[in-house]
Amino acid sequence: MNSKHRILFVCIHNSARSQMAEAFLNKYGEGVFEAESAGLEPGTLNSNVVAVMKESGIDLTGKPTQSVFDLFRKGSRYNAVITVCDREAAERCPIFPGIVKRLAWSFPDPSVFTGSQEEILGQTRAVRDEIEEQIKKFVQEASQLSYWVPVTEPAN
Repeated sequence: MNSKHRILFVCIHNSARSQMAEAFLNKYGEGVFEAESAGLEPGTLNSNVVAVMKESGIDLTGKPTQSVFDLFRKGSRYNAVITVCDREAAERCPIFPGIVKRLAWSFPDPSVFTGSQEEILGQTRAVRDEIEEQIKKFVQEASQLSYWVPVTEPAN
């Protein structure tokens, strides 16, 4: 049995926000949390996200995107599913079996940023920093909670 708390981050394309959240939780929650990310309609990893995450010491180069529905069909289990997109998209996320906390965090979508390349990178950095702060807060608060129940993968 895995003693880590399994967390799934979901957004539309798994190309930006959910990838950043996954990376930061695996960094700041190492040993306690195991994070994954997925999208409702998986796309291609956002190159601006890759660039700004490298500035934070995290290399996402070549990281694939994946479908939340594929994880659901595989029977993946999580302690919490956290959406990092708008409310309407979050409502389309499947309900995972078992005891699962559902949280919704809303962050701007880097794929719709406009302006010069430097302005887009600046906006993407702002989202990165918001997500990083939210993850740090989550790790701090979650360490004080007693609602975590271990999850096990179903037998194949």
